[in-house]
Amino acid sequence: MGGKYSSLNPMDVNVPNLEDFLKRDPYMKPYEKEIRRRYAVFLDYIDKINEYDGSLDKFTKSYQTYGIHILPNNNVRCYEWAPGAKALYLVGDFNNWNDTSHPYKKLDYGKWVLEINADDKGAAVLQHLSEVKIIIETEFGEKLFRLSPWAKYVVQPPECDGYVYKQRIWNPPKEEKYIFKHPKITKPKSLRIYECHVGIATSKPKVGTYLEFIENVLPRIVDLGYNAIQLMAIMEHAYYASFGYQVTNFFAASSRYGTPEELKKLIDVAHEKGLYVLLDVIHSHASKNVLDGLNQFDGTNSCFFHDGPKGDHPLWDSRLFNYSEYEVLRFLLSNLRFYIDEYNFDGFRFDGITSMIYHSRGVGQGFSGHYDEYFGLNVDTEAIVFLLLTNHLLHTHYSECITIAEDVSGMPGMCRPVCEGGIGFDYRLGMAIPDKWIELLKKYPDEEWNMGNIVHTLTNRRWMEKTVAYAESHDQALVGDKTIAFWLMDKEMYWHMSAVIPSEGDAALIIDRGIALHKMIRLITHSLGGEAYLNFMGNEFGHPEWLDFPRQGNNSSYHYARRQWNLVDDPLLKYKFLNNFDREMNHLEEKYGWLASNNVYVSLKHETDKVIAFERTDLLFVFNFHPSQSFTDYKIGVDSAGIYELLLDTDRIQFGGHSRLDCTVLHHTISEMWANRQNSLKLYLPSRSAAIYCRTCDKHEFIVGRVIKAMNANWHPRCFRCVLCSKELADLGFVKNQGRALCHECNAQEKAVGLGKYVCYRCQKLY
Repeated sequence: MGGKYSSLNPMDVNVPNLEDFLKRDPYMKPYEKEIRRRYAVFLDYIDKINEYDGSLDKFTKSYQTYGIHILPNNNVRCYEWAPGAKALYLVGDFNNWNDTSHPYKKLDYGKWVLEINADDKGAAVLQHLSEVKIIIETEFGEKLFRLSPWAKYVVQPPECDGYVYKQRIWNPPKEEKYIFKHPKITKPKSLRIYECHVGIATSKPKVGTYLEFIENVLPRIVDLGYNAIQLMAIMEHAYYASFGYQVTNFFAASSRYGTPEELKKLIDVAHEKGLYVLLDVIHSHASKNVLDGLNQFDGTNSCFFHDGPKGDHPLWDSRLFNYSEYEVLRFLLSNLRFYIDEYNFDGFRFDGITSMIYHSRGVGQGFSGHYDEYFGLNVDTEAIVFLLLTNHLLHTHYSECITIAEDVSGMPGMCRPVCEGGIGFDYRLGMAIPDKWIELLKKYPDEEWNMGNIVHTLTNRRWMEKTVAYAESHDQALVGDKTIAFWLMDKEMYWHMSAVIPSEGDAALIIDRGIALHKMIRLITHSLGGEAYLNFMGNEFGHPEWLDFPRQGNNSSYHYARRQWNLVDDPLLKYKFLNNFDREMNHLEEKYGWLASNNVYVSLKHETDKVIAFERTDLLFVFNFHPSQSFTDYKIGVDSAGIYELLLDTDRIQFGGHSRLDCTVLHHTISEMWANRQNSLKLYLPSRSAAIYCRTCDKHEFIVGRVIKAMNANWHPRCFRCVLCSKELADLGFVKNQGRALCHECNAQEKAVGLGKYVCYRCQKLY
């Protein structure tokens, strides 16, 4: 760049906490010079912004000045950047589409401004919902219709009026503007993300709405125990089938789901329900649409994008931003602040990071993990510096903001702070994990699954760089692929998911295997794969089939562009079992917080027995992937001595299992080292099942008859249980029935156990 810092010897550039980064990973030392060079370019951009715009804060609030604005005095001010234009004009309903009556004034550096006074009655000449366009006059005298890059509201035209989206002024009366009622959410320590798409969130063959999502989907998400939602396809995209990844209007929330005020309400209600709200943001590329997109806005092929081949993505048929252009940085950084300040989004998931940071766009490139791949000439410094600016901005101005990178390359430092020489994200997506599960399901019979390879895939991540683990996302559900449930059970799901009519023969075996492995795959991914967890909408209950948006190739059908909630809501179908398990898994994580724990030890990967065991946050996780072999008195190593109890297992009846484990049995450790652990347990491991154990109270005191004593503050919350089913009562609430502590469910069905039983005073276990 040639700025003050870039001109220095990179080794003289101070990166405040770089030594911490290098100590954590000594293999980074040979690349220290390149890390410092990148940081120097970042500092030069900060200096440039401070010099030209006063501060990064002001620079990134440009959404308040750029575009079309109705001022408090009802004057209108329009401000655009169009460096390749000869002249600009504003046209619309307000001037009967007169293409010369309202010209912009040309300023320096390709800027254009237009000011329109209020009318004689003091009203703004641009009314709420009036249509406007910008005319770009090129140096060749050609006049082109365009939408403002900063347009806040863009709508699909009626079918009789073509396909080009229309910009409308969004300035509702004060009484119609949504006022936020609830504070934003503190970022969770254990992040459990529900990835969702408003348009397909309905079971009806249509586009769902923001208001329907509030009423029908948010309660499901909360019930399932997720604490964050990731909203996809919010930025306006003219082509619905692009899944929101061909953005045409970056500042316009998609109008096909409703109004901006209704989106604000959705986010506010999510906050009321304790949900952190992430926006799926696409700054890696943009739609090629010209008439209603960003492409060729000023009549040239550059403007916001690189000209020539560098400006076109070879696979996505889209335009690539020029991150070295000052005004492009203004546009994209302001875009992020706009969604936080205007809509109250909490954080962002950034799409297509790998495409951004390599000149190859990652196309046809395999990443071996050698550090030369991350610090060589193929790396796009301009994109790296844009991401440094992005994360610096967001984490400086919004302390609770979370940023997630979709990067498949494994770039070192992607999730370390900018001040360490990292790129600054909080999490990266564990993209190898879903690929591994699909590979196993497509290519290998259960007997050939490699336990060591599964564990390696789940744990192969950089130390102290957080990963979002997921068994499947929207990518695996798209047409041409299948969900995990459909890979497991395929067409048998159509006819054999009844919970009341037993299946027979091969169909019964297929469904039983599918339900068992679906739970096990999700649990081991959740508990071992990362520091956060993500699930795509509907996959928690094994949504069948695939996603396919209405398009010419399917006769514009919505059949596969919806979520069939009726399947999980039907008590006569087995989908409820998978849903029940997902709920219990998330609520258990909320209580014990294994995602927030870095203390993980895998003690067993037995290839013959198909058993995996590991400890995390004082819990013991045991998986038996063997398709037919169950094991009695199977020795498992644990570090902490004591008495272990069963917290959760995949084989329970309410999860569609066979109830082969007894949750009332306590397991005492043996003072015998096993698998490099100080102690060991002997457990029953049913085939195709998984279980979670924790240490319970190590001293039992028995009483006869009445089992309720005065609540003692010294009791551990886990030691207050229903005497029938052993459910923990501290969080669930309880009732007293003839002097016994019962959960509400057991109290309703109570008949099974009489008085006079032996009960542990501390943990309320029945003996």
